[in-house]
Amino acid sequence: MSSENTKNVMIIGGGIAGIQSSLDLGDMGFHVDLIEQEPCIGGRMAQLDKTLPTNDCSICILAPKLSDCFRHPNIKIHSMTKVEGIAKKDRGFSVSLKRQARFVKEDLCINCGMCVAKCPTKVLDSFDMKMRKRKAIYLYYLQGVPAVMAIDKVNCLHLKNLEKNKNVCGLCQQVCPKDAIDFTEKDTIYDLETDAIIMANGSNQYDPTPLYAYGYKKYKNVITSLEYERMISASGPTQGHIKRLSDNVHPNNIAFIQCVGSRDEHTNPYCSSICCTYSTKHAILSREHDENLQSYIFYIDLRAGGKGFQKYINRAKNEYGVKYIRGKVAEIKIDEDENPILFYEDLDTFEVSSKKVGLVILACAMIPSKGSEKLAKTLGVELDRFNFVKSSIDSPVKTNVPGIFAAGSVLGPMDIPHSVINASGAAAITAEYLSKGEK
Repeated sequence: MSSENTKNVMIIGGGIAGIQSSLDLGDMGFHVDLIEQEPCIGGRMAQLDKTLPTNDCSICILAPKLSDCFRHPNIKIHSMTKVEGIAKKDRGFSVSLKRQARFVKEDLCINCGMCVAKCPTKVLDSFDMKMRKRKAIYLYYLQGVPAVMAIDKVNCLHLKNLEKNKNVCGLCQQVCPKDAIDFTEKDTIYDLETDAIIMANGSNQYDPTPLYAYGYKKYKNVITSLEYERMISASGPTQGHIKRLSDNVHPNNIAFIQCVGSRDEHTNPYCSSICCTYSTKHAILSREHDENLQSYIFYIDLRAGGKGFQKYINRAKNEYGVKYIRGKVAEIKIDEDENPILFYEDLDTFEVSSKKVGLVILACAMIPSKGSEKLAKTLGVELDRFNFVKSSIDSPVKTNVPGIFAAGSVLGPMDIPHSVINASGAAAITAEYLSKGEK
């Protein structure tokens, strides 16, 4: 456990980068406060079915790290918590945090699920990309840590009616065998002293709705890569079955469109770097689900910069029959059966062609996470022209503020292997900074 002489590090963001930095620093003897705004840590990696280029089960890799993080004597997880303010001190920083009321006592909840079974309210589940519904009292995801229920204040019948002085529902409280439900809990603001900070608040997926030519949200059979990720996951909304959202029919062919919202001056001019390979992963997994399913990947340039990534693409072509078409899709329409029809220019033949498929997956750009700009402003950290954290010239994980570092995709588009490496690097640089007693 930490002592008076133990240095403290605050890590903002409980995704794979924040978890890796926490474990590295905790193992070095530093006390770590891990700040996560969601009810559980795990971040984007928890939503993935498989990782590339090995196609290993994502949660099988992540779950032991979640457990190690939760049980580590030097790591304290602050879930449902956000940074509200910061002040520079002689020794590090004083950070003001706001913890959202969970309405469930973490020390009493045993995750039995009796409350969920009785809850009458269903709402769209953001973890499953709103492709299925959850209850107003819920576990963020099955393997989540801390393994404690949370109540959705906005949708809970009891909490909504308390404001009107009406006693409605409350079934979860009545059936809880441990009396863990506490409707009187309030949001709390508290301060923590820390010697250094690591920003690891990740990234988001670009919302392609404004790109009308692709018909996202207009056509049911045009979805994003993260929605498809949840679809092919065995724990996802379709239990791993590939289905068209229009009729729940299994498609015979799928088109993957690259550079949606990236490499475009009207949206995001940068390359997101991972789209080519994660679409390749999806195409491979699709073929493993159905050996007769044909995948087409429409691309501008194939970029496979990671270790083993080019071999991964070659394997997709040679072993799984994935067809790569170098062409820019200009428009998507549908026929009377809601089959998407792609109109594109083949950049090898310079001919305008069309292709009808059963399902379209949009490989959307990686963009800064929601709230990242506000957090950076609060911390006094500079951002680059794309609103990712701007690292210093002498180190890829240092920011312009001494004592504040950054790790993972908060610095820019980054896959999981690079995020883990980067996070370990940030932990090492932070440890060096604290060991030297820099100010």
